[in-house]
Amino acid sequence: MSTVLIIGAGGVGRVVAHKCAMNSDVFTRIVLASRTLSKCEQIRDEITAAKLEVAAVDADNVPELVALIRNVQPKLVINVALPYQDLTIMDACLETGVDYLDTANYEPIDEAKFEYKWQWDYQDRFKEKGLMALLGSGFDPGVTNVFCAYAQQYLFDEIHYVDILDANGGDHGYPFATNFNPEINIREVTAKGRYWEEGEWKETEPLSEHFEFNFQQIGPKECYLMYHEELESLAKNIKGLKRIRFYMTFSQNYLTHLRVLENVGMTRIDPVLYNGVEIVPLQFLKAVLPNPGDLGIRTKGKTNIGCIITGIGKDGKPKKIHIYNVCDHEECYREVMSQAISYTTGVPAMIGAMCILKKEWHRPGVWNMEEFDAMPFMNYLNQHGLPWQVEELEV
Repeated sequence: MSTVLIIGAGGVGRVVAHKCAMNSDVFTRIVLASRTLSKCEQIRDEITAAKLEVAAVDADNVPELVALIRNVQPKLVINVALPYQDLTIMDACLETGVDYLDTANYEPIDEAKFEYKWQWDYQDRFKEKGLMALLGSGFDPGVTNVFCAYAQQYLFDEIHYVDILDANGGDHGYPFATNFNPEINIREVTAKGRYWEEGEWKETEPLSEHFEFNFQQIGPKECYLMYHEELESLAKNIKGLKRIRFYMTFSQNYLTHLRVLENVGMTRIDPVLYNGVEIVPLQFLKAVLPNPGDLGIRTKGKTNIGCIITGIGKDGKPKKIHIYNVCDHEECYREVMSQAISYTTGVPAMIGAMCILKKEWHRPGVWNMEEFDAMPFMNYLNQHGLPWQVEELEV
């Protein structure tokens, strides 16, 4: 049906490439590009379901991106590079007239801050060119947005409260490692918590608010309040919402290591002078920590990610549900040689791309996931490895 260009060959890029190759009726030609060509070649050599082409590109360089896109002539660019590179890739898509999809919103490299403003500002430019940009087509953001849209469109008359819960019950055996890019992960975790309530944003000290929740197939885990990007778009697009929060689980071992790294300055993002050379401590830490893309073979256990949604059901009565997916790390590795954190991001990226290419979701402009009919995406989740459940909870 279409040529697709995937930019980024980390753990998520591996999953996207594998899953696109498994659906060759939609993705008839797949090109994988990254700054490091050898990473693309490794993924290409893993895939036997379809032919995968590879290329080298610097995603910070718009002319280089433009040249690659013009050479490949894709219908869609799937951006699974770093969030710092979202705007350059969007610029290249505008210049070449190609639709765009990513999994995480833009943040500047020199400031631990992420928000949709920078990408929402592209709305008129994409609309004028008749192009579509789909933002945040991962799991959280992504599937969690679609879960909320499904609840709003099919299960509730009014949604009042949403709590997004992200639990990783996996064990990789290392004393300390992050399950996705260490630089992005640690910047996110060490930032102040933030949530939306009654029309305004409220802040908390990092990881200061927490509670225990008993997750299906995982068990009880301590959940810590954080800020996460889907809160920004969902607070705008879920009508009648009174409060929305995001929680993630962490072990005490992880938090102890993180606290020590913070205390000794290893999570700083400003340059320091070492032997006459400027280095960024967090970037150095990333270089010495285990590569998240290599964790798949070691990781056992499951993830449980979803939304607790409270409001008024279609029958006019109070309603509370937990809508979630459980994903098994070892099953993910057997299928695509990746752990579940990359899998739960990469599969929704492929599904979002499928929705765009099949014109089930296609509208000029810049959009978040919850702004479309949830049903096609929800059906594809069940078909492509991320089945979901709805559990009724006591109100």
